[in-house]
Amino acid sequence: MSATASATGANIELRVTRILLVEDEKKVANALREGLEAQRYSVTLARTGEEGFYLLSAQTFDLVILDVMLPGRDGFEVLGTIRKMGSQVPVLLLTARDAVEDRVIGLDAGADDYLVKPFAFAELLARLRALLRRGRLDVPVHLQVADLEMDTTRRVVMRDQRMLDLTAREFDLLEYLMCNQGRVVSREMIARDVWHEGPRHTPLDNVIDVNIARLRRKLDDPFPKKLLHTIRGVGFVLKEGAA
Repeated sequence: MSATASATGANIELRVTRILLVEDEKKVANALREGLEAQRYSVTLARTGEEGFYLLSAQTFDLVILDVMLPGRDGFEVLGTIRKMGSQVPVLLLTARDAVEDRVIGLDAGADDYLVKPFAFAELLARLRALLRRGRLDVPVHLQVADLEMDTTRRVVMRDQRMLDLTAREFDLLEYLMCNQGRVVSREMIARDVWHEGPRHTPLDNVIDVNIARLRRKLDDPFPKKLLHTIRGVGFVLKEGAA
């Protein structure tokens, strides 16, 4: 998810995140592409290092998932070349090799993160979200509403100097609300921008309401001042004071 924040930090405009997947194993590549597209990412697939390098030279991507063992140019060579050319696109390396020296080579070549096969798809998604968040220069590292503070890089949330124990989904939901502080956001907006869901026959309203309720129990219930407000028939707003 990419965002362009206004000067007030209240409004954000979101677009589809473009990912380049460079993977020569057909089964793995197809599974990853299908899984990522189901999460509403736009995925371009390259099956060789040469093809991946060409696409990186010709197009703009928000993130690259790059396998190390590729025919022709391997992942280390592709990575080293694009970094020498000045590209700062976040790169997640995939490899079947777990040796420390391999990880050192990849990180020294300019990788932002490293994932060893086989891996859980949920872990891949978490790492992608972290890399994309790190690359979103328009979203502040520090967000604050009243006594609620969020470090978007470290994924830490504090309220009145107490750390809140949030799930990954609750964190993403709260980050979205904080970026839109003072602005009412609808369930449709949350489904699109947090869940990355397009129009559905069955809306996500119940799922969103459950997550809002869980977030409110952690965010507001232990404190006298309430920040998360429901606007009946419209949506939700995070703000100091009455809705």
